[in-house]
Amino acid sequence: MFHIGHLNILKRAKEQCDYLIVGVSTDELVQHEKNKIPIISFEDRCRIVEAIRYVDKVVPQFDKNKFAAWEKYHFNKMFVGSDWKGTDAWNRYEKEFAPAGVEIIYLDHTDGISSTLLREIINKNS
Repeated sequence: MFHIGHLNILKRAKEQCDYLIVGVSTDELVQHEKNKIPIISFEDRCRIVEAIRYVDKVVPQFDKNKFAAWEKYHFNKMFVGSDWKGTDAWNRYEKEFAPAGVEIIYLDHTDGISSTLLREIINKNS
């Protein structure tokens, strides 16, 4: 679910690049990876992200294969929330991308907001 933390990340990412490509996870990927049904559909999430002035291109994220995305889009920086820094997956990505010259940039998390928190508030008020 899109929230101010996501907007903050997109803004900070755009400050560090000329052309920002944003991957939006498909509903199927969200269901597979998080075992949750998205509240906002993939199509609507894409339309929301496309409307943000910091975003130059929106692409579907069908899987977690970041290197395949690089082979398709040839980016030189990849942005991700700082809460992922030091995890096994992102340590692997750092090693995988180093020979290609892709810099992994960890952007600070916005305190006090998350999709999980928003979901809890919605469920509580339903």
